[in-house]
Amino acid sequence: MAAQEHFDLEKQSDYPGETGTPIARIQTSGQDNEILHIGDTKVYKHELMAAFGGSLNVGLSEAPSRKFANPGPLGLSAFALTTFCLSLVNVQARGVTNASGVVGLAYFYGGIIQLLAGMWEIVVENNFGATALSSYGGFWLGWAALNTKAFGLRAAYSSDREWSEVVGFFLLGWLLFNTMLLMLTLKSTFIFFILFFVVELTFLFLTIGHIGHSTACNKAGGYFGLIASVLAWYNAYAGLATHENSYFVPKVIYMPGTVLPEKKK
Repeated sequence: MAAQEHFDLEKQSDYPGETGTPIARIQTSGQDNEILHIGDTKVYKHELMAAFGGSLNVGLSEAPSRKFANPGPLGLSAFALTTFCLSLVNVQARGVTNASGVVGLAYFYGGIIQLLAGMWEIVVENNFGATALSSYGGFWLGWAALNTKAFGLRAAYSSDREWSEVVGFFLLGWLLFNTMLLMLTLKSTFIFFILFFVVELTFLFLTIGHIGHSTACNKAGGYFGLIASVLAWYNAYAGLATHENSYFVPKVIYMPGTVLPEKKK
């Protein structure tokens, strides 16, 4: 009814042949000029547009805003679970030394799902999240390819020693990449920085273990990997937990020198 009244008011004009009170001026006010002052009458734009077709009037009605969920917890969870399983193999838990059982997980969860989460980080305009999650999705896909017999990569090397060193080169590259990411967490939250710091130690010991042929270093990398997986899960939980869905909402502790968004000039 209100919209129809506004519609009738809009028809009152000083056009030739029309009757009614002439309108001397039309002004706007409010946030985003949402209020129209037609003569001495105040109406809202959305009410006025409803009288002329609402959202069907593409010339007047604004497109609805599209909000996206935070893809970070998904990517962190994919990284955490895949790292957890491989790290158990690296520490030789229960005497298991063959990582073939982790390959499927590395392809589909740590690889594809994490890669998708990284692509969605682009949509929400998070450059760091897009780079980190997409890259580590690629890491797990690459690791899975190294351990897939159908690719014939292992068969291309005549000795276990040479193969171990090639894998070490692979890990060294990711160590350098993670160092760059680590430097970019110095002004984030404390637990997020610790995650990348422990991942750094994981890559460091695994690289030394493969290039230096040290079982002890490989095991050390496995233990740090287990810690990294727990930290990744914690960060994922922190990104999901709210006062609406959990009684346990982690307290955010920022790194020294962190400038919060609302304090930026």
